[in-house]
Amino acid sequence: MRASVGDKLLVHGRIVGQHDRTAEIVEVLGADGSPPYRVRFEDGHETLMSPGPDTVVRHIPYSDQ
Repeated sequence: MRASVGDKLLVHGRIVGQHDRTAEIVEVLGADGSPPYRVRFEDGHETLMSPGPDTVVRHIPYSDQ
């Protein structure tokens, strides 16, 4: 898994009724974009994550403007 600051992590719910959660990557602590990541969830909670197979990276499109 590779990600950059500003990318989003989509964490799928693991049990029936649990909603997916989205977190923004605020710091990449691994080499070359690899985990762990410091992330901020929609509710403002920040934590360190080493995402598992239930997580997808949503890359932010590059803009040179």
